[in-house]
Amino acid sequence: MINESRRVFIGFGGNMGDVEATLMEALFAIDEIPQTTLRRQSAIYRTPAWGNTDQADFLNGVAELQTRLTPNILLQKLLEIEERFGRIRQQDERWQPRTLDLDILLFGDDVINEANLRVPHPHMHERAFVLVPLAELVNDLEIPGQGSLKDCLAKLDISDIKILE
Repeated sequence: MINESRRVFIGFGGNMGDVEATLMEALFAIDEIPQTTLRRQSAIYRTPAWGNTDQADFLNGVAELQTRLTPNILLQKLLEIEERFGRIRQQDERWQPRTLDLDILLFGDDVINEANLRVPHPHMHERAFVLVPLAELVNDLEIPGQGSLKDCLAKLDISDIKILE
């Protein structure tokens, strides 16, 4: 644990099962993580699959947390929540369908480059499904190493990102 509270942004999403219910329940589970508070979350957006596009659309959003946990302890708690909701991680899983995906996007202003954790998330600046809901929460954000959220978002096609009614 760390002494000071940190502002953290988490990307959440999925495309298998009752995704909307899973995302809501996962947000409640995140709020129950010790020394962590769910401050707010974006709307949920229907987004086309990224990477492997031959699969169902995803539902995605971003949550803002406040935590006193270290990045690695928070990551472990998020992985436990994914597992609780049926996520089984495979080594060759990149861009496959999933019940739940929880990613640490930003951890304060920290830049972390470890084998199991890279922050800012290394692809967030390329993904409209991350930046659109993030901009809903904070639009004046600087992404370490990438520039302003507004500038990153301006480079992307957001026409297929639809807010869920």
